[in-house]
Amino acid sequence: MTRGLNKVQIIGHLGRDPEMRYTPSGRSVTTFTVAVSRQWNTGDGERHTETEWFNVVAWGNLAEICKQYLNKGQQVYVEGRLQTRRWDDKEGVKHVSVEVVANEMMMVGDRADRRDQNNQAPHPMEGAPNENEMTTNEDEFPF
Repeated sequence: MTRGLNKVQIIGHLGRDPEMRYTPSGRSVTTFTVAVSRQWNTGDGERHTETEWFNVVAWGNLAEICKQYLNKGQQVYVEGRLQTRRWDDKEGVKHVSVEVVANEMMMVGDRADRRDQNNQAPHPMEGAPNENEMTTNEDEFPF
């Protein structure tokens, strides 16, 4: 194989409501966090849980959908690629951020759970999302 592969798939719960902003060129970008937990038992039967937090970035049409339909606590499937950003702050301190740049998103979990959480009936798109609406091409990145 002559090309590389950068693909990540996560299923977890939103840690906060999505936040949307716009680039200077007017393109929408939405960010949110997803908590993914795993559980295991040790040899002596003790149960352990570990939670990993992922920063997620969605662009364009997918950003609009995420902002409109996702809420804190909701279970979600996100597929995309990992991106590492590096920058220096005003004091010259170096920072590194790893995030999932989403190209697909699906709301998962029980429909009743989503209805109770939002105090409303699930959106019709939740049953069978249109793949064209749930996918975006990240061809314009400001960084």
